[in-house]
Amino acid sequence: MPRLGRERVRRRQAVPGRDPRQGRREDGPGRGRQGHGAQRRIAGTAVARRCRPTPHRPRPPSSAPARAGAARPRTGPGPPTVPLRMENDMATHTAAPRQRWRRYGTSYLMLLPFLGLFAGFLVWPLANSLYLSFTKFDGVNAPEFQGLENFRHLLFDDDRFRHALGNTFLYVVASVGIGTLLSLGLALAFSGSSWPHRIMRTIFFLPSVTSSIALMLLWKWIFNPGDFGLANTAMTWFGGRAVEWLATPGLTIPILVLMSVWGGMGYGMVLYVAGLNTIPQEYYEAARIDGAGTWQQFRRVTLPLLRPVTTYVVVTGLIGAFQVFEAVYIVFRGTNNIGGVLDSGLMIVPYLYDQGFTHFKLGYASAIAWVLFLIIFALSMVNLRIGRALKEL
Repeated sequence: MPRLGRERVRRRQAVPGRDPRQGRREDGPGRGRQGHGAQRRIAGTAVARRCRPTPHRPRPPSSAPARAGAARPRTGPGPPTVPLRMENDMATHTAAPRQRWRRYGTSYLMLLPFLGLFAGFLVWPLANSLYLSFTKFDGVNAPEFQGLENFRHLLFDDDRFRHALGNTFLYVVASVGIGTLLSLGLALAFSGSSWPHRIMRTIFFLPSVTSSIALMLLWKWIFNPGDFGLANTAMTWFGGRAVEWLATPGLTIPILVLMSVWGGMGYGMVLYVAGLNTIPQEYYEAARIDGAGTWQQFRRVTLPLLRPVTTYVVVTGLIGAFQVFEAVYIVFRGTNNIGGVLDSGLMIVPYLYDQGFTHFKLGYASAIAWVLFLIIFALSMVNLRIGRALKEL
């Protein structure tokens, strides 16, 4: 190094108050600017963080790459270069089916036993009965296909089926209507949380959890036509005479309705009690403030808010009433006619049973079953539509 240069460096280092790393005096014009570089770096980092894309904010468009080493598609000679991100997306897309199989394959394998039982005990019997409804089949010989003959004979020529259909509609309307009203009344009467209300709810609910066969045998003993039947015994106590309850055509349907209502009103009561407990008390307080009485509160508040429960009770009761079988079979068991005297208690399902397993007309019985299914399905859809329309009012 020349002499002049060494002297200049020595003088520069000898100046008091100057930091040789900064190149400026502490009390000079640049005092207080030592941290400006760090501040600029921090500010730059914050700006970059704000500009970083997030799931809710896309990256702002830019004509230049984000950094000098950013990957660009190759435009020169040679094979094209695929960006790294595109390669990762392709690998993820290829591995997605395998990952889904690993995730859900075990669940599907666990469902196979249930699906097998479902197909074997529900899907196959339904499909087989639908096929048999178009055939003449006695259970021994091969089915003989005859098209819509079973349905034509059933709807236009079978007077006994039409009689059973009329009895069934009468039974359904009476049992579902009376049962729903009694269930709602019991729920309103015993919806409290006190122990007397709990005991009464338990008493009325017991028939719903008791064997239907045992209940039907009990009712058959009550209306036994002999002198040892409970109803006839009570009649003789009050000076009356014994009545042939189950042999009188005009009393058959009312007795069957009584048996159905007594056995099912406890279940509907529990559903209505649950619905009443979900109604906020603020609605009743607001109605009382507006001057509404008890009847107006029931009509304007309780009934509209119980429409979903009512729809469920009516639909399930309708399906069960159309499929009544145990009561008719047990009450008239031992007689020559499954429907009682003059078919006064004949319903659709007992008639189906009689045709299929007494006269061995399995194809005709299958046609009856599918007609019953269509009737129940249509009435259920109508009921659901009515309930939905009332809910939107």
